[in-house]
Amino acid sequence: MSASSVWRGAGRRVYLQEVGTRDGLQAESAFVPTPDKVALVDALSAAGLAKIEVTAFVSPKAIPALRDAEQVLREIRRAPEVVYSALVPNVRGAERAIESRADELNLVMSATESHNLSNLRMTREQSFAGLAEVAAVARGAGVAVNVSLSCAFGCPMEGDVDSAGVLDWCGRCVEQLGAHGVTLCDTTGMAYPTQVAQLTEAFRARWPGTELTLHFHNTRGMGLANVLAALDAGADRFDASFGGIGGCPYAPGASGNVCTEEIAHALALMGYDTGIDLPRLLAAAARLPALIGHDIPSQIVKAGPRLDLHPRPADFEAIRERALARDPAGA
Repeated sequence: MSASSVWRGAGRRVYLQEVGTRDGLQAESAFVPTPDKVALVDALSAAGLAKIEVTAFVSPKAIPALRDAEQVLREIRRAPEVVYSALVPNVRGAERAIESRADELNLVMSATESHNLSNLRMTREQSFAGLAEVAAVARGAGVAVNVSLSCAFGCPMEGDVDSAGVLDWCGRCVEQLGAHGVTLCDTTGMAYPTQVAQLTEAFRARWPGTELTLHFHNTRGMGLANVLAALDAGADRFDASFGGIGGCPYAPGASGNVCTEEIAHALALMGYDTGIDLPRLLAAAARLPALIGHDIPSQIVKAGPRLDLHPRPADFEAIRERALARDPAGA
């Protein structure tokens, strides 16, 4: 990264949006008790996240880990500056989310036919027709809509995805559905920095007034590099998951979403204003292993921030005296 890129971080606002309580917890086999979910969301609110995707209003049979969606969304303490979002797959899910006071509905479809059929059991046109129904319900209730396009940077079944096709779907979401925001999702970690920069720049040029979010996975270790490439191309909103939890069935064994605290830590060092209280965010992530029953990918939780210092050895002065005795000139 060039010196000018680092300089551009000085004071620039970047919005980090937490998806771990939905995207992360839905992938876990352990059911996190409802009071603990509520406490996690409250802790994330206090840590300064701009948006929190709290839960998903889906069939409890499909995703039992989120069967308490209504209760969680109703019981959280709401901070006025935080947007509380919920993923909804259909009109009934939208109605449930609206009744539970979601600030935003996140709708999902794939940029590729193979992934859409495999993941949602519908063609893309069928999915889009369903999203149009949900968007109409949201408009009637005065609730904002965001559309997440899966596999925008690559498909595990089709390979490379034509960026022009991705932008066509973005246009339909913005212009036909009236979406106030679009999320470009790197569902299985296939994105790379130059590709990210090109697609980000193209989106920004066509829809400068639409919220653009980038949703990266760290499947192949390029998550942070892709965030930095998107920042240089004009992006200012990023999904991330505390603890780095999450994943995708099409990338078994791979790491999950980019880690919220790792991104926040890196951007703060570069001078970006994320609004994040890192100690509070780290404390929230540190709760996860006990709740989900296994370790988390987060390196910052393990190692601590860059300037977390450690005490000198107990015999440091004796070591120093011996060293100086061998070479007095080194005093």
